[in-house]
Amino acid sequence: MDQKKIDRINALARKSRESGLTEEEKQEQALLRREYVDSVVGNLKSQLDTITIVDEKGRKTKLKQKGE
Repeated sequence: MDQKKIDRINALARKSRESGLTEEEKQEQALLRREYVDSVVGNLKSQLDTITIVDEKGRKTKLKQKGE
């Protein structure tokens, strides 16, 4: 997510607190927030995918999702 979109999220949040948002702005805010959350979750998943656990014997095991 680029800085322009983050700035827009912040501007809409400020406007919401100060004077309220139109329906169009509320929809834009919801879409931008969803995109931001998806970006953060994607980055976290990619970081977790690179983690390996090393046991006492030096064996490396990739981190797995719960239930795998």
